Amino acid sequence: MAREFEREITAKELEQHFKEHSVAEFFKKNMQMLGLTGKIRTLTTIIHEYVTNSIDACEDARILPEIEVRISELAPFYYEVMVKDNGPGLTKTTVGKALGKLLAGTKFHRLIQSRGQQGIGAAGVTMLSQITTGQPIKVLTGNGKETFACEISIDVRKNEPKIANMQDLKKEFRGLLIKARFKDVKYVKGEQGPAEYLRRTAIANPHVTIKFIDPNKEKFVFKRTVQQIPAKPKEVKPHPKGVTVDELITLAKHTKAKKVVSFLKNDFDRMGEKAIQEISKLVSFDLNKDPAQLRWHEAEELVKAFKKVNFLAPRTDALRPIGKERIEKAMKSIVEPEFIAVVTRNPQVYRGGFPFQVEVAIAYGGKAGKIINGQKKIEIMRFANRVPLLFDAGGCAITKAVNSIDWRRYNIKDIENTPLTIFVNLISVFVPYTSAGKQAIADEEEIMEELRLALMDCGRRISKYIAGKQREYERKMKKETFFKYIPEVAEALHKVTKENSEMLKKRLERLVLERLKLEEKEVDDNEKKGKTAEES
Repeated sequence: MAREFEREITAKELEQHFKEHSVAEFFKKNMQMLGLTGKIRTLTTIIHEYVTNSIDACEDARILPEIEVRISELAPFYYEVMVKDNGPGLTKTTVGKALGKLLAGTKFHRLIQSRGQQGIGAAGVTMLSQITTGQPIKVLTGNGKETFACEISIDVRKNEPKIANMQDLKKEFRGLLIKARFKDVKYVKGEQGPAEYLRRTAIANPHVTIKFIDPNKEKFVFKRTVQQIPAKPKEVKPHPKGVTVDELITLAKHTKAKKVVSFLKNDFDRMGEKAIQEISKLVSFDLNKDPAQLRWHEAEELVKAFKKVNFLAPRTDALRPIGKERIEKAMKSIVEPEFIAVVTRNPQVYRGGFPFQVEVAIAYGGKAGKIINGQKKIEIMRFANRVPLLFDAGGCAITKAVNSIDWRRYNIKDIENTPLTIFVNLISVFVPYTSAGKQAIADEEEIMEELRLALMDCGRRISKYIAGKQREYERKMKKETFFKYIPEVAEALHKVTKENSEMLKKRLERLVLERLKLEEKEVDDNEKKGKTAEES
């Protein structure tokens, strides 16, 4: 029997199947890329997106943030979320873009320390509400003078907001209030739930007051422990050492400069006259050409030249750490530890061009750690630019850094079963997340090194405290043991020497105390010698 062949499909026929998709359509099919996957994780991510937006808005307006969150269960796996803040509110022209258009934020194209980067979050949450319930989100916003309410959904095909039921209200209101409903989500009280997310947000943002009512009507209040709003971070220009060929081409196409030489001067950090002279000798084309006409091989030449030039290190004054005192206050207020060690490292640079800074605190005893099956365990709190990271812990540089330390060297024999809370905050103008879900930090070599150094520094302080506590216990037991036998020894000496037994007793007690004090001094001296040897 003759074999039958299928007819070849022409390019024209294939063309009919091609279809252009919007950003919203892409993320609708790939919600996991936004962290909106799994019932528990999705609900926590929803709270994260709304709360982050509220804190950012308040800080930008120089307002001490007060945020209210309420989660109500409407049916199994069906919840209503309400988030309210006291910020500047949104205008009629911006409310749709802010809450109903993906990639419409102000942060993605800028190198500046911020809680969010992609401009996806709040709009992604609006889309989630829409595709799980078929309902729009409800918005109330005002600036203290003008107040309006509306409903927002997304035209997914066009990635454009759809605003309905716009109403001007006479009531006085300042801030933003959002109500949205979601199906196929789940509230839990555990480490990955909204309550824990808000608790950690309060620790890393001690200038914020957060009130939370959970589905069981249980109330949580995290009061601010500092009254100062953090200074605004500065935007930085890209450093030549950290730029790729593709990034260089993109920057060149969008620059206002008319010549490559002025493009390099105006659009890059640490680009001086001397550096430009060196670069001009290392490339084969004229730096006076139009940057918009820069070809790929020419951009490659520039990037190779950048690698050979000795630039000053990137500016690091744009970073805004939480600060040692603020972390300590927040941890003492919420974790209530017996002892706490806090370290803020000096700013460094990774990939040659991105400034970053590491803050670490280790809290010991008290309410530190977490309770699992009635036993205290270690608790690791991971943050990036003050935002809690509750998921994907195993793939995060912070977790890897903690696990890479030999904690036995720091008097912590069983790290997993010790009442410790380890707080780590990575600050950067560009946090190297492992995915768009922004829950784990990539293990860049320079970041890992700084994390380890900060953890070991805190470890030494914790070690000293634990050793001191152990010595104090041993000293107390020694004292009790010696004092227990002093009356018998004094009486025996009295019989031999005929001296007053009470006087002998007092002299023996003084002798014991002096001996114990001498032992303590010897231990301190040995510790100092050990520390000096370790540092050298």
